[in-house]
Amino acid sequence: MQNCSSNLFGLNLHNYRLGDLHDGIRQSEGMGDGVAMREVGYGLEDLLALGKELEGRRGGPGGGTVWLARLMLRIRDRAGQESALNANLVQARFERERRRQNIVIKARQMGMTTWVAGRFFLKTITARGVLTVQVAHTREAAEGIFRMVQRFWECLPESLRKGCLRRSRANVGQMVFPELDSEFRVLSASDESAGRGLTVQNMHCSELSRWPGDAAATLAGLRAALVPDGEMVIESTPNGAYGCFYEEWRQASEKGVVKHFYPWWMEPGYVSAAVTDLRDDELALMREHGLIPAQIGFRRGLEASYRGLRTQEFAEDAELCFRATGECCFDIEAVERRLAAVQDPVETRREGALRIWLPPLPGKEYIVAVDTAGGGSDGDFAAVQVIDLGTGVQCAELQQRLGTLELARVAASLGREYGGSGRGALVAVERNNHGAGVLAYLDAVEHYARVYEQTGVAGWLTSAGSKPGMISRMGALLVESGWLFLSGRLLEECRTFVSHPGGKTGAASGTHDDCVMAMALAQAVRAERLQNGSNRMCAA
Repeated sequence: MQNCSSNLFGLNLHNYRLGDLHDGIRQSEGMGDGVAMREVGYGLEDLLALGKELEGRRGGPGGGTVWLARLMLRIRDRAGQESALNANLVQARFERERRRQNIVIKARQMGMTTWVAGRFFLKTITARGVLTVQVAHTREAAEGIFRMVQRFWECLPESLRKGCLRRSRANVGQMVFPELDSEFRVLSASDESAGRGLTVQNMHCSELSRWPGDAAATLAGLRAALVPDGEMVIESTPNGAYGCFYEEWRQASEKGVVKHFYPWWMEPGYVSAAVTDLRDDELALMREHGLIPAQIGFRRGLEASYRGLRTQEFAEDAELCFRATGECCFDIEAVERRLAAVQDPVETRREGALRIWLPPLPGKEYIVAVDTAGGGSDGDFAAVQVIDLGTGVQCAELQQRLGTLELARVAASLGREYGGSGRGALVAVERNNHGAGVLAYLDAVEHYARVYEQTGVAGWLTSAGSKPGMISRMGALLVESGWLFLSGRLLEECRTFVSHPGGKTGAASGTHDDCVMAMALAQAVRAERLQNGSNRMCAA
């Protein structure tokens, strides 16, 4: 163990208290930020005592982490200059209000990633056996965070870097302190195995709304690595009313996670030329939040630069910021209104996979629409929608991982149940991919006759030509006749059905669209049949 003196930055910290640390900082203020760079000795036991003292404290005047960050840590500021990590308004407020589990919505460039990196670095170098993991949304972002942590270490006094805090490993993304048996890692969420096999005390998930792949699965793996009393911070700018970050924010209170919201005006630098011709919405914002005309001027600049994405990138409201994205294919407000009104099904079967709201009625005609899947227990979901031909109202819905044979059996069973006159309901199967197998089983095994045909071929073909019309019809119905849709599961998928680069549409990363596509198919077949006034089916 390194035998260093008990003096750090000119302060006697042997058996110290944080009040003494505060007084020492006050005494050193006239010396400028350079006080943090004194080459003085400091022992391992002193670091451990400091860590114990910091544990359980909160930030603010006299609080340990805020003052220790200023004393020990250096950053590159917006002007490109090296300076002490002085907590800004957002960082100090977070430090006061944080708990063990935290989720943060913030505007861009509020310094939250910097602050969490700094405070977790301090926790890592003042305790034994600590593993800290920060996870960024891209490899480039992970490298940027690690460069910041590298600067924290490089700007410590040489006596610490060559003594108690010497490193045995310092490659890209990893920093190991053997005297403490502690480690700091920065990972990328693009690595699907991130966090697997680790035991983590401090976890930071940065820009969760922009994680690639199945973000929910990646986050679940990381959560499993966190020790029961570990600290976790999830933070992001919003990115639409769907996806992993949106769901985490919605469910935070139920999970005991503390929610933090930091609007753009908490950053003092977000000002511009003062505005004199104020609009009503701007006056209301000024009255509610105490803004000044120079902040409204900055806001107008955001409107010109970001247009509809202003309230997403520079959040003003913790709920509306999620709905600002232009990616969702459907009207979010219409979807939300309908979601708030839906009721539980009157009956469920197949362990909840099949939900029924309206049982079949005599004299009614029904359509059973089938969206096929990859098949098997580990494949994608298959979905079946049953609608009333006359009104278009949703009657039943199935979403389950099924092979082609079992899906054909379920579709035929629902077709017979909703058969009305005994002929069976009209079953419309998307014939893309595995749909051909379902159609074959309907014919050869189930001997089901009333199958929808398109241009003389059994099944519906979803193509680049037909899909836009199907989705547009769904969008119009959601706005004009939202009462047709009774399934919360379907509406949740509507919220995550987005536009992708290249003009394609489908489920957002980590979500599903099976129920949406089955319903879009059902409504398209209904519209076609009502327009033509005839059945398109194979002969009985």
